[in-house]
Amino acid sequence: MLLDTASLYFRAYFGVPDSVRAPDGTPVNAVRGLLDFIARLVQDHHPDDLVACMDADWRPHWRVELIPSYKAHRVAEFTATGPDEEEIPDTLSPQVPIIEDVLDALGIARVGVEPYEADDVIGTLVSRATGPVDIVTGDRDLYQLVDDARAIRVLYPLKGVGTLQVTDEAWLRERYAVDGPGYVDLALLRGDPSDGLPGVPGIGEKTAAKLLATYGDLAGIMAAVGDPASKLTPSQRKRLDEARDYIAVAPKVVRVASDVPLPDFDPALPTEPRDPASLDELAAQWGLGGALQRLLTTLQD
Repeated sequence: MLLDTASLYFRAYFGVPDSVRAPDGTPVNAVRGLLDFIARLVQDHHPDDLVACMDADWRPHWRVELIPSYKAHRVAEFTATGPDEEEIPDTLSPQVPIIEDVLDALGIARVGVEPYEADDVIGTLVSRATGPVDIVTGDRDLYQLVDDARAIRVLYPLKGVGTLQVTDEAWLRERYAVDGPGYVDLALLRGDPSDGLPGVPGIGEKTAAKLLATYGDLAGIMAAVGDPASKLTPSQRKRLDEARDYIAVAPKVVRVASDVPLPDFDPALPTEPRDPASLDELAAQWGLGGALQRLLTTLQD
């Protein structure tokens, strides 16, 4: 089981009241919410391995060089060296180091590599997997990794993590008329305002799906642009032709990496804390109480 950790702690932050606080008054709603999420996921799905995948760089420069608008609307401060600072709620950012410390003390594998996003870590782990993989994320971009032949699924939270949309190829075809790899082409044609991807003007989701059904993939669509006999409408042909520069680079931006140089780590789900003393200190300092105890009980079962 691979966790898109930032996606989950953002959901926890907005789903758990900020009145949930440590003894010193610091909000810990994202921390406790994430611990409850993990406990529920382990309880319901019984993974052998579990990896908390992290955004070491949420807006990689190599993606921004190709599409400058990539996540630009979410930048709080541009940084000359290192990752740009992301605009996140004031009471969430101090909780991220606490989350990292707690995961480390528990012994839950936590993997992030600069200059890559958690999506890229997930893509690399999927490419190396020899058995079934469940990806838990609120980010539809990872639908591109769905592969029934390899038992790769996306579990998309609908309400907490107790109600998950199980995304497999049948669901993708019914909803978007594409398979996993086809989702990359659909997404880049349609665009995604939340990621600052402009898409092709005038080509929405339904039109993109129809074009992919007719011409197979992005290469087939672009070949049709240059074929006077193709059935593209004049406006479609014009818009796609004008978007050639964007279409040439967008696949590298939208497609998750599968070759991230990962550090050595043990993905096995722990049955007891790696550092009980540190965990006790963290539990007392941050008032993690019932949420941490529920997770510990679940891990021991």
